[in-house]
This record gives sequence, C-alpha cells and structure tokens, in this order.
Amino acid sequence: MVEINAFFARVFRKVPARLNIGFMLFLGCFITYMVRVNMSINIIAMVEPQNSNETLPDYGDRYPWNANEQGLLLGAYFWGYFFTSIPGAYLTEYFGPKIVTEVAFIGCAVITALSPLAASGGFGTMYAARFLTGFLSGPLYPCFHNLISRWAPPDEKGKYVASLQGGTLGTIFTWQMIGFLVEAIGWSWGGFYVPCFIIILATVIWFVLAADRPDTHPRITPEEKEYIENSLGDTVSNEKRFPPYLKLITSVPFLSLLVLHYGNLWGLYFLLTATPKFMSEILGFNLGTTGVLSSLPQIARMLFSFVFGSIGDVIKRRGWLRVTVMRKFFCIFSHIIPGLFLIGLCFVDEPYTCVAMISLSLGFNGASVLTNLANNQDLAPNFAGTLYGIVNCIGTTTGFLTPLLVAHFTRYENTFENWRYVFMIGAGAYIVPAILFFFLGSGQVQPWNSLERPAKSEEESK
Repeated sequence: MVEINAFFARVFRKVPARLNIGFMLFLGCFITYMVRVNMSINIIAMVEPQNSNETLPDYGDRYPWNANEQGLLLGAYFWGYFFTSIPGAYLTEYFGPKIVTEVAFIGCAVITALSPLAASGGFGTMYAARFLTGFLSGPLYPCFHNLISRWAPPDEKGKYVASLQGGTLGTIFTWQMIGFLVEAIGWSWGGFYVPCFIIILATVIWFVLAADRPDTHPRITPEEKEYIENSLGDTVSNEKRFPPYLKLITSVPFLSLLVLHYGNLWGLYFLLTATPKFMSEILGFNLGTTGVLSSLPQIARMLFSFVFGSIGDVIKRRGWLRVTVMRKFFCIFSHIIPGLFLIGLCFVDEPYTCVAMISLSLGFNGASVLTNLANNQDLAPNFAGTLYGIVNCIGTTTGFLTPLLVAHFTRYENTFENWRYVFMIGAGAYIVPAILFFFLGSGQVQPWNSLERPAKSEEESK
C-alpha cells in the first residue's frame, strides 16, 4: 500500500487532493444513477407487447408483466432506497463515507450481475433484485454530502454540489449505452453484465483516490490541508456524535427544505422513470432513438447545473447576496420555471417540441445545486449527510409513486390526453414547494449544528 500511495503521489502531485474528491463525487453519482435508471430502458425490451399481434425484435426472453407490474418494478429500487437512506446516513458519519461507498458498490455489482437470473425466476425475484439494489444504494448520497461538508471550501461549494450531477451523466450514458447495446447483444448483456463491469472498475478507482477527510488523505499537501481546514473553520467537527433528530424534525427551515427537495425529486424521478416510456409509446420513437432523446433532458440538467454552481460560487465569493436570499431566489430557476414548462407541455403534441420542453424543464432544474441540493450544507455542516439522508428518504417515495401514477392514468388508454394529467401534477409538485420555501426557508447555520456553540449569523455564513 505504501508503494501504491507513493506512485499516485508522483502521478497526482500537481493535482489538488480536493479535485480528486470532486471527481470521486462525480463518479460515485454516475454509478448510483446507472444502477437506478437502467431498468427504465431494460423493461421495454424485457416485457411482452400489450397487443398480442404485435411482433417485436428479439432482444432476449420476454415476460408477461402488465402495466401495474412494470410500475412496481420501476418503483422497487426506490422502496429499497427508502429504508436505508436515514440509517445509511448515520453509518456514513460513524464509519466514514469511503468504506460505506465501497461496500455499496460491490453489493450493487453482485445484484446487477444476478439480475438476468432473477428475471428468469419471475416477477417476485426480479422485484427482489431491484429492491436490494435500492437498499444498497440508500447510503450513497449521504456519503457524498458528508464528503462535501468536509472537503469543500465555502466559496467552492457550488462546484462540489454541481459535481453531484455525475448522476445526470450516468443517466445519459446508461440510456444511450443500454438502448444501443440491447439492440446489438440483448438485454442480459447490454442491460446488466456491461454495467456490472463498469461498477467494479469504479470501485477500484474509488478505493485508490477517495479519503474521508483532508487529514486522512495520503497524498494531500500540508498547504492544501491547512487551506481547507481554515476555510471550514469551526462549523465542521471530526467528533462522532449522535444526530439531534428531535431538534432537526421540529426545525421549520429543515422542514421547508424537506418539502422543497420532495418537489424536486418528484419532477426528477418522474422524468427519469417515465420519459423513455413516453417517448417510445406516445411520441413513437424506436428504442435506440428513445435512448438518445431521453438523454437530452439529462444533458441539459448537467450543463445548467455547472453553470448555476459556478454562478453561486461567484455570488458567495463577492458577497452579492446573503445565503438565504440566494437560496430563495434561485428557486425561481430550479422549481418555478421547470413547473411552467410542464404546464406548457400539456398544450403541445409535436414530438420534437415535446422533447425540447422536457429538456428545458429538467435543464433549468439544474439550478437545484443552489437550492435544495445545497441547503443541507447551510443548515448543519456537521450533519449534512444526516439531513440529506432524511430529505432523500422522504423524497424517494416519489420514485415509486410516479410510476404508479403513470400506470394509473395509462392503464386503460395510453394517450397523450391522459399524460397531460401527469404533467399537471408534476408542475404542482415543483411550484407549490418553492412558494413555501420563499416564506419559510433559511440559509443560516442552525443552533443544533453544534450544541456547544451558538449558530453563526447569516452574515458570517456568507
């Protein structure tokens, strides 16, 4: 191990250690979303057609799963994710994000490799495989937020939160890769075995480059370590403490964040799980084209997120806006505008116009790197992973509710008119939480971040 560290110290001696961590965050989110969304494309190739007279290409075995069962399979991941988000956050803060992430990745690789076998066993075993994948993935985003709280200097935090959009690239890559691989080599290899190999490779890279904190990184320079620690000041402690759950769940700023995050995930997960189905069955695109066009909203979200993250860092560095004002102002871009685009989608039916409006809706949602994805870091840097674990646990219910909602409205007649109801509900889920956050949200460090010291003023947290 000493020789390995010495080798990488020579290779990366000119690369800041915190840049390595930023890349690890991006890669970790990439893998998380790859195992999350691969079923959205796979299921199109795995199920028998509703019309028994329809002839489809041979991508492998097909199964007689009806619309409700398909909705349950798409939601199974999120049920597993729901159960481990909160306890996973505590494990992250107790054992450290590095080891928790590695264990989760290895488990996801094993389950992904076994998924074709699970499918052959029927609906129940396939559901169990997707549930276990989500169960193992629940601690991952708390891990990533824990790393941000301990590695990101305040005036660089926007770019670190934007690196969580690696999940967006994971979605883009997975949908495009699986769409074409399934057509070329079938859904078993294209949809499961190839992703398994990628997860294993990412685990090795994570093992080599990641570290829990600056003082445990084997290749960080003393100057960089001192810079990070001084910039964070006393808002982050290395002491392991039990999170103040009672104070947390009675905090109005935290509850407003929870509602804002729920609305964000409603729109995000709806588009993640339903966009391929909508583009394939309503807009009439073939599987390969569906994979490409379904990726466009994700590309827009990733690009917009880095733009908004950089803008947020400049605003904070130059003191143009107080933190609370900045969080509330950018809700216009992260929630209000995306909701308006979903409303507009109800009044158009030209396929490429629909794709453009979905892309702009999710693209502007990239501003969430300055709203719900960053606010947990404001409220309690010591418990950023715990806060995100809780809001993500509640928000993850949208992952299994939105497929059921789509199945409800399309059960008897899968038409554009029925999809309009789904779009209007999604618009409300975006806009109403943003209005509540305008009145109740905060960007101040809360008193329960440190029971020994009073909270910083808003001016100090700028």
